[in-house]
Amino acid sequence: MQSRKVYLDNSATTIVNAEVIKDMEAYFANIYGNASSIHSFGRQAKEALNNSREQIASLLNASVDEIFFTGCGTESDNIAIFGILNAHDFKGHIITTKIEHHAVLYSCQYLEKNGYNVTYLDVDKDGVISLEDFKRTVRDDTVLVSIMHANNEVGAIQPIEEIGAYLQTINESRNNKIYFHTDAVQTAGKVHLDVKALKVDLLAISGHKFYAPKGIGVLYVKKGTKIKPITFGGSQESELRPGTENIPYIVGITKAFEIANAYLEENNKRVLFLREELKEGVIKKIPEVIINGSGSKAVSSILNVSFKYIEGEALLVMLDMCGIAASTGSACAVGLGGSHVLQAMCVDPIAAQGTIRFSFGCYNTQNDVDYVLEHLPKIVEKLRLMSPMYKGKVLK
Repeated sequence: MQSRKVYLDNSATTIVNAEVIKDMEAYFANIYGNASSIHSFGRQAKEALNNSREQIASLLNASVDEIFFTGCGTESDNIAIFGILNAHDFKGHIITTKIEHHAVLYSCQYLEKNGYNVTYLDVDKDGVISLEDFKRTVRDDTVLVSIMHANNEVGAIQPIEEIGAYLQTINESRNNKIYFHTDAVQTAGKVHLDVKALKVDLLAISGHKFYAPKGIGVLYVKKGTKIKPITFGGSQESELRPGTENIPYIVGITKAFEIANAYLEENNKRVLFLREELKEGVIKKIPEVIINGSGSKAVSSILNVSFKYIEGEALLVMLDMCGIAASTGSACAVGLGGSHVLQAMCVDPIAAQGTIRFSFGCYNTQNDVDYVLEHLPKIVEKLRLMSPMYKGKVLK
């Protein structure tokens, strides 16, 4: 068995920070009351819930009553999208992009099948939408804009602040407000998120992308937003997300978000350096590769590379045999076919089949990069020698 392990799939999920685990432990064993109960056990849990909401609100530059705890980023996205539309009595126009996470993309496709009109914006070769294209798509019946902050496969950062400013301006002269939602799952903990500066109405994050446990998310909803719940039960989370609050995990995401923001610049600098080291090494050591995104308009943690003439899944398996963990794209899209993101970026479809996403985290080191560059070129060469596509190229 391979003794060396290198984890470069941090965009799929991260290890839980030891400080986060320590803070959570008491809420499993000692402070285990239901936050809705009026006895001392419940009051202790309620205090932790209130403190967490205050801390998250402060980190996002939001008000306490604008923060809602959910089960994950996908749930946050769904509450935002369907909650806004449920609060309106007409099937209005929706604007999104072709590269959204499936939590948004599939929601929009479902809505399209049920009478809503949806515009899917194109992106350029770096995975970024055109602000002018966006402005041209806005209509009198537009009710919702849902555009991700950064893409989960190539890391492309969208002009969220500029979109928000434009919508803020035109909303002043409209009868029906256009609500603006962004999926910030891939930027939380990597970019300072200020909901007022971004000028968004709704923003979704997920804890397990920044060293909190899986199964906990946050949804910011701007005060005054017209939204209805999509599930029904108790009065928790102001009735927008009913169900007993998961206090240990809420404490965990709060601690993780606090740590991530405290060390954000330091970690970004390290991660960017490692990403660039791997990128330069790949370009130098392996011929015929395509770097997808990862430019100046991208998060520092993601390197998406297409290796021509091979299959990404075969490459992934052989990397795993060497103890290297990466991915072929979004972990949520395994088994769904080719990447819709690379397709939207007009990456050659054959080359796109050989795509790997390396995603860095704060625990990665230079030794990890060196280890990957030691094994990756040999694996690519071996797979190409078995590839009919590559053999055909050599014979020509």
